[in-house]
Amino acid sequence: MATCRPERIFRLVQDGDSSGLRALGLGDDVTSTLRTLRRARSGDTLVHVAARKGDLDLLRYLLEELSLDLEVPNREYKRPLHEAASMGHRQCVRYLLERGAQVDSLKSGDWTPLMLACTRVNVEVVRELIQWGAQLNLRNKDGWNAFQIASRQGDLATVCFLLQASPDIWMTRSKVSRSPLHTAALQTNSFHYPVFSALHGHLDVVAILLQRCGYRPDERDSCGVTPFMDALKRGHVEVARLLMDRHKADERAADALGAQALHQAAMTGQDRSIEFLVTELRVDVNSRATSLNLTALHYAAKEGHTKTILTLRDLGADLQATDAKGRTARGMASARGHAPCAQALDQTCMHNHTSTTDFTAHALPPKLLHQSSPS
Repeated sequence: MATCRPERIFRLVQDGDSSGLRALGLGDDVTSTLRTLRRARSGDTLVHVAARKGDLDLLRYLLEELSLDLEVPNREYKRPLHEAASMGHRQCVRYLLERGAQVDSLKSGDWTPLMLACTRVNVEVVRELIQWGAQLNLRNKDGWNAFQIASRQGDLATVCFLLQASPDIWMTRSKVSRSPLHTAALQTNSFHYPVFSALHGHLDVVAILLQRCGYRPDERDSCGVTPFMDALKRGHVEVARLLMDRHKADERAADALGAQALHQAAMTGQDRSIEFLVTELRVDVNSRATSLNLTALHYAAKEGHTKTILTLRDLGADLQATDAKGRTARGMASARGHAPCAQALDQTCMHNHTSTTDFTAHALPPKLLHQSSPS
């Protein structure tokens, strides 16, 4: 054993090489070392690695022949059952439960195996855990239960199964008062714990939530944001349209600061959302937000969204509108260091005016100012 470094042992398990492990022998010194061996950074044991890999034969060898502990948590408080559940290894999940693994977390506020199973397209593992008594309404440190996590993942089969197993499970809010409907409207079909991303909304999941759950129109989170706002600030126009058609969402509702969906879409550079609001829903493109009286153009300029500025221009945005501090969108873009935005606004203003007297000298970028000076 002295000649076999820990990295080599972990590599044998990672490769599923049970014969290589057996070649080490089963002496007391060897088995004692294997039982206490852990990765320094993650705290993983050999059982964690085998469970994550989904190697049932290796799990049996480690647990039955070497008597390794199946309940040791790593540094993220995850036990081997968490690893098997999160990776969708149903046979390993069942085997660990049969061996006596605790179905729920040992520490309040942790992610349970069921929660981790809900981060993937994993309905069979979810079903297995619930059959073994997993509690559906446990919450992690952010106040999320398994249903909210499933709504974020967007697997329709898992969402429907959880609603069947516990019809009231949708009646949950996170610590910032976000509902599963908020989560589904905002998120993507590419969520994998622990990384969250946002590309397109879960239209089918949102439809089921509206059909089978009792959400009231325009329910708000702690910041006053509605699911309709969430959908449009990520560009999920079809989700927003569904919320309008089936839930009578208010397209002009404002959050706690006074920003409407239009302003939030401009802030995140979602041109399709802006076009939907202005052309289809007839939202005023120059509507004001917050105590600063900001327009959508101000938000786009502040964040450096040049393409969105051009979209707003084409939809009739007032390029010279000032906020409560007298700032134009051009001034805001310049102050933030967004030179392309400032230049686009300058060039647009020049195009829209026939006389150079409509411009003050300080409104022109240096290059244009030089070109406009008398020879």
